[in-house]
Amino acid sequence: MVLGSFVGESTTRFAVRAPLAEAVDLCLFDGEAETRHAMTRAGEVWVAEVAGDLTGTRYAYRAHGSYTPEANLWFDPAKLLVDPYAVELDRRFVQHPRLAQFGEDTADIVPRAVVQGGLPVVPHQAPLFQRGGLIYEINVAGFTALHPDVPARQRGTIAALAHPAVIAHLKKLHVSAVELMPIVAWLDERHLPPLGLANHWGYNPVAMMALDPGLCPGGGAELREAVAALHDAGIGVILDLVFNHSGESDVHGGTLSLRGLDPAAYACAPDGALINDTGCGNTLDFANPHVRRLMIDSLVYFVRHCGIDGFRFDLATVIARGPGFDAQAPIFAELAAEPLLADRVMIAEPWDIGPGGYQLGRFPPNWLEWNDKYRDDVRRFWKGTGTVGDLATRIAGSSDIFGSDCRSINFLAAHDGFTLADTVAYEHRQNHANGEDNRDGHGTNHSWNCGAEGPSDDPAILARRAADIRAMLRTLFASTGTIMMTAGDECGRSQHGNNNAYCQHMPIDWAGRDQALEDFTAQTAAARAANLAAFTQFPEGGQWLGPDGAALDPDTWQDPATDGFTYLPPEGSSRPPLRISRAMRTIG
Repeated sequence: MVLGSFVGESTTRFAVRAPLAEAVDLCLFDGEAETRHAMTRAGEVWVAEVAGDLTGTRYAYRAHGSYTPEANLWFDPAKLLVDPYAVELDRRFVQHPRLAQFGEDTADIVPRAVVQGGLPVVPHQAPLFQRGGLIYEINVAGFTALHPDVPARQRGTIAALAHPAVIAHLKKLHVSAVELMPIVAWLDERHLPPLGLANHWGYNPVAMMALDPGLCPGGGAELREAVAALHDAGIGVILDLVFNHSGESDVHGGTLSLRGLDPAAYACAPDGALINDTGCGNTLDFANPHVRRLMIDSLVYFVRHCGIDGFRFDLATVIARGPGFDAQAPIFAELAAEPLLADRVMIAEPWDIGPGGYQLGRFPPNWLEWNDKYRDDVRRFWKGTGTVGDLATRIAGSSDIFGSDCRSINFLAAHDGFTLADTVAYEHRQNHANGEDNRDGHGTNHSWNCGAEGPSDDPAILARRAADIRAMLRTLFASTGTIMMTAGDECGRSQHGNNNAYCQHMPIDWAGRDQALEDFTAQTAAARAANLAAFTQFPEGGQWLGPDGAALDPDTWQDPATDGFTYLPPEGSSRPPLRISRAMRTIG
């Protein structure tokens, strides 16, 4: 049975899955006045039909049943529950202790879904994305919050992505596709409000296909219009989605949606304890076909009604767990069998924190994968601790991981970790503002400070940092595979050494950005874009030569002291040669 709310000729139908509930109420709202309608069981689904076209009406559910947390049963009719198939909410989620207190009503703090009439269908077209191109990762709230050319009412929203000044910037960098960090409705982690902090990244969703009202106040129409404008400019749109866990967190977390309707959506150990392969308190159970269906239906919604070109999956190892990772997990075949999804760009963050959670290189051959080994080996080389052999392997497409099929997404920095500018300015993380005694975030970053930790006005240190950043950027744009940059790295954005800035609002300073670095990045991107096909597959038969002009031998290849080497492509290749000097901080 199709789930969600649907407007028919004379009635509006509501259907929600709650197989273990004893009763479910549909709650309709007129202002703050709530009217409850008892729903009828139809197998594992509960259904209600209400006379009339209820387009625009706000609604939610309440479920009755056993409240036995030790058995993963959380039914509490005092809890207002968001439809897992909601596509629009009337307000943002807010964290509150009552969300986790049995018997405490939450109608005044939980968002209500909004009934949608006939949603426009976007004509299906091939994804606007090309392997080898540049993916540009964007935090929507921070990207345009300070942009002087964007109208104040649009700053920090999806609509701002369609502004001509923003599109001009993306075109200047030869962006192939933007990758939007999570834009569906999320909940702050419960430890943040007491610290006066909020989640600014969105990796804690509750409603998997409902756009966050703060980022996208215009709902689906706003996203459709932005996607259309980007498509007109030749730029694809990829959504970063979180299906590994939900914001309902651990046993101390709130009951807002799935937990109160279908708690079997969460993976549990034999003793009933929630499995935490995500580090976020719970893990969605992808051995459960209904969880897989929710994910697929969410993706289909974004393609059919918004024109999205592809998806990046956070902690993607979870979607192939059942409970252990399986490279042949059912979700992969089910995604491939869905006509609207079969041609979409699929990107995995190929790890989680559970047993056997690191699975780089083991996703299907049509998937791209974030390659953290690329990031680490490039940083280590320019730091002075890495080898020519490791750098060459990464530039050549990481064949040690992917074989001849170059599925690597090469990146120097991402939202999670140091920014590119901070990589050469901080040897150690500076996450004190997060309120966790600087324990959070990566401890090993392969970063360096060029002689001074943090900000400096020493011309020699600043010059060395500028040279290091440019050397890494040249390496990225010379590498085989798809490449990715995080918005602001092209113009020197800093997070002041915070390498886990999920709870810090640090927008791009457009007025104070490093214009010279931005122009350099644009010129380097233009050179790659003009010869993009040469970077989608590494040619066979090239030569790696050492500083004496002779072929690199195995000992020299793995000697961190080796410097001043050259790559000569085979005759007839469109691939440009490379001359790399660590001492001179040059590559090209």
